[in-house]
Amino acid sequence: MKKELCQLLGLYLVAVNLAAFVLMGADKRRAKRGAWRISERALFLPALLGGALGGTLGMRVFRHKTKHWYFRWGLPLLLILQAGLLTWLALR
Repeated sequence: MKKELCQLLGLYLVAVNLAAFVLMGADKRRAKRGAWRISERALFLPALLGGALGGTLGMRVFRHKTKHWYFRWGLPLLLILQAGLLTWLALR
């Protein structure tokens, strides 16, 4: 890939992973306070868009959504798939 495209992709991945991590923390904080919550769909969306690492780290760091099988298994599976895709793109 071209250098500029790689840099742009890298910035995008940092942003979407940071968003996934922050959303997990914000929802956990809201859950503790009994406040309005972020929907599970909104928590999964950044992970589907390339932020599985941030979502998985947020789930572990904040101990949030770890009892839901689709988060406990889904986010790590997405992470493996995304890492495989990045590896394939890098080796092309």
